[in-house]
Amino acid sequence: QVQLVESGGGLVQAGGSARLSCVASESIVSLVVMGWYRQGPGRQRGLVAEITTGGTTNYADFVQGRFTNSRDNANNAVYLQMNSLKPEDTGVYYCGAISGRMYWGPGTQVTVSS
Repeated sequence: QVQLVESGGGLVQAGGSARLSCVASESIVSLVVMGWYRQGPGRQRGLVAEITTGGTTNYADFVQGRFTNSRDNANNAVYLQMNSLKPEDTGVYYCGAISGRMYWGPGTQVTVSS
């Protein structure tokens, strides 16, 4: 089964940027949808952005043009470029993939300080 590993989290000042990476242990071509999900303090995990094999993207309303989700099938990776970060963007960001079932990475913490 595919394994996903995120990287790129950390402490960022409000208004700053961060780039998250998710690398899969095998080809992602068969992973129909890959995406990023966030669990903020005291909140349930929810969708941030997702991208299909063909490159179609979908973003949560709160993204408001600040984030860009991209996919590199050749390198088995997806990325989330986050700009204009806000304190409410703080949370654990998980990479997820759908292929018959849902696969999750262990998550990476992003903390946005005001």
